[in-house]
This record gives sequence, structure tokens and C-alpha cells, in this order.
Amino acid sequence: MEELLRTNDITVIAYATALLQDEGIEWFELDVNMSVLEGSIGILPRRLMVRRDELARARVLMHDHDIRLD
Repeated sequence: MEELLRTNDITVIAYATALLQDEGIEWFELDVNMSVLEGSIGILPRRLMVRRDELARARVLMHDHDIRLD
């Protein structure tokens, strides 16, 4: 799997995963449980991963919906 995006904004993660799921693109969210270590203050980013063969299509989808991929 390859990293599609990294953010500490949970609303962006929720929106991006909804878009990916709607398009049938498999995804996996990393670092979800890091909030336990940081005390839920939102400073550690979460990563959204997609399969390597779907990365280009996922990037286009994010671009089309104005989700920044830094």
C-alpha cells in the first residue's frame, strides 16, 4: 500500500474515505490509535493508504474534490 494523504484533520479523513469507498477503491487508515499516546489533542497526523495500483486514480479523485495531497 502507498500513502495517499497525511493529515491531522479527521474531517478530511472521513470525507476522503467516503469518496474512496464510493469509487470502490480499497483504503486503510494508519495511526488511528496514536490519539491514545497523544491524549486526543490532534497533533499527530493520520495516514490514508491505498493499493499501489489504485494510487493514481485515488489522487485524481482527491484532486477533483479539492483535497490537498501534500
